[in-house]
Amino acid sequence: MIELDETDHRLLALLGANARAPVAKIGTKLGLARTTVQARLDRLERNGIIAGYTVKLSEDARAGQIRATVLIHITPAAQSAVLRQLERLPAVERVHTTSGRFDLACQLRTQSTLALDETLDRIGEIEGVLAMESLIHLSTRIDRAV
Repeated sequence: MIELDETDHRLLALLGANARAPVAKIGTKLGLARTTVQARLDRLERNGIIAGYTVKLSEDARAGQIRATVLIHITPAAQSAVLRQLERLPAVERVHTTSGRFDLACQLRTQSTLALDETLDRIGEIEGVLAMESLIHLSTRIDRAV
């Protein structure tokens, strides 16, 4: 893995705020030539630092969707099998391993409370899941996700 310098971090922050910003505009903000910025982007992509570009939806665009975090306690030997089952559920967006009382934190997105309830039931039925706790997201107050 390559080592990132301060300019790389600033470049990534600018892309995180607006991945569609023109390279020339990013160069102006960084005090670099457009070609230098493009070379850095190419290097970051080639080395897997930038894995891709995506669309970040506004709160208004996500209105009506139900988002939740589900904390899951599993048997130690079941992690791989549980992850395989979670990957099959379309509502599961992200799964993180965690420390503490719960082993996994899953981010879910559904179109209704009924769909959320059905997804929670399916998670609870997975062999190796011992306990879970769900937290429904009401609103997003801070979002620094890139």
